[in-house]
Amino acid sequence: MTDFNQVIQTIAVYAIPVLFAISLHEAAHGYVARYFGDTTAEQQGRLSLNPIHHIDWFGTVLLPIMLALSPLHMAFGYAKPVPVDYSRLRNPKKQMGFVAAAGPAANFVMGLGWTIALLLMYRLDVSEPFLIEMGKAGMLTNAVMCVFNLIPVPPLDGGRILTALLPDALAYKFAQIERYGPYVFIGLLVLMYTGILSPVLAVMVQACHSLFITLVQPLAFLLN
Repeated sequence: MTDFNQVIQTIAVYAIPVLFAISLHEAAHGYVARYFGDTTAEQQGRLSLNPIHHIDWFGTVLLPIMLALSPLHMAFGYAKPVPVDYSRLRNPKKQMGFVAAAGPAANFVMGLGWTIALLLMYRLDVSEPFLIEMGKAGMLTNAVMCVFNLIPVPPLDGGRILTALLPDALAYKFAQIERYGPYVFIGLLVLMYTGILSPVLAVMVQACHSLFITLVQPLAFLLN
C-alpha cells in the first residue's frame, strides 16, 4: 500500500470517531450548563448533538489529521467551544467544575461505547478491517481526549475543575491563566512533540484504554 493510500485510509478510519468525540464533548458542556441555569448555548443554537454545529475547520478537521499522521500518533483536536456564561449558573464557582467535567465524561462514555461496539463485532465474527479499525480508533480518540482535557491547567477542562476546587482567592489567580489559552495549548503541543509530556499522557491514555476493556468484561462474559 502506498503512503498516499495509507493516509487516506487513516483519515477515513478516524473521521467519524474524531468528529463525534469532539462534537459531543462540546455539546455535553452546553447541556450541563443549561441544567445549572445558563441557557447561552441554547439561545445561540449551539445546544445540539449535530456535529455540523460544532465543526471548526482547523481544530476539528486539519489538526486531528496532522496529529494522527505525525510521529505522536495521537488523534485529538477541538471544536468551536460551546458558549458558557458562568455568571448565569446558580452557583458559578462550584458548578463550573461540573460543566467542565461534562466534556471528558462524555468522551469516557463514548470510549466505552466504542469498546462495546468492538466487542460485539468480535462476538458476531465481523471481519471487515475498516469497521474493526474504526472501533479501535474510537477507543483511542476518546481516551486521548478524556486524558488531555483533564490536564489541570486553564483553559482545559481539568484547569476549570481545579479552579472550582481551589479556595476563592487562589482560584481567582489561577483562573487568570485562561486569558493565555492559545499559548497554553501551543505550549502543551510543543511539550508533547519534544517528548517531555507525551510519555506521561501515553501512560494515562493506556490506563484509560485498559479501563474501557475492564468495564466491558462482564458483558464479554455474558456473551461467551
